[in-house]
Amino acid sequence: MTVPLPTDIPHWLRRAVEPGHAEATDTLTIARALRRAMTMTGEPRQAAVLVLFSGSTEDDPTAPGGLPADADVLLTQRASTLRQHRGQVAFPGGAVDPEDEGPIDTALREACEETGVLREHVEPLAVLPKLFVPPSRFDVTPVVAYWRTPGEVRVVNQSETERVVRVPLSEMLDPANRFLVRGSLGYQSPAFQVDGMLVWGLTGGILAGIFQSAGWELEWDRDDVRDLETALAAVGMTL
Repeated sequence: MTVPLPTDIPHWLRRAVEPGHAEATDTLTIARALRRAMTMTGEPRQAAVLVLFSGSTEDDPTAPGGLPADADVLLTQRASTLRQHRGQVAFPGGAVDPEDEGPIDTALREACEETGVLREHVEPLAVLPKLFVPPSRFDVTPVVAYWRTPGEVRVVNQSETERVVRVPLSEMLDPANRFLVRGSLGYQSPAFQVDGMLVWGLTGGILAGIFQSAGWELEWDRDDVRDLETALAAVGMTL
């Protein structure tokens, strides 16, 4: 789905959402589609997540892709009491409600309910292809957006969310914080160890794809593959 881009969108963010710069996220989409075909019988449930970036409107000419030093992304950590994806780091988002007018509406509504983000301050930029999540049997639509005037965020519902945090992209892109994780069944995912959390799975894959497409990446060790459970335990998390 194409979203008209604001004429004053920061240049550093434009490459992340313009057509023709999405090779890495396309690869993730194909991989998820194959997993869906192999595991699904019947129609999956629908969901959307908000990939919300904030940062200066001015490029940093010394940084890859012009990424400014204050750029960040909004993430949540799911409550450890939940039945599915407990304790995992995720984008704000959730299941589509019947009254939602589309994935953008779903993503903004869920972000408001989970983090207190004011939807009128969020500028949707792109709707990425759906990504299948086998454990929950959801087709998840990522909605990339820009937060021009960030406000306060917080845990709104402790039964669903343990943390709400704006993570600096400089920390996520630091090669010392990047590696791959591999699960016991062979599943492999990009991962980031930041702010006492392990970001992996769908969230890690979306971010890794956007970082590559936008030209923000620094060289990191793609041969560094760690056991998923060990990597989670290192930050006090579990499957």
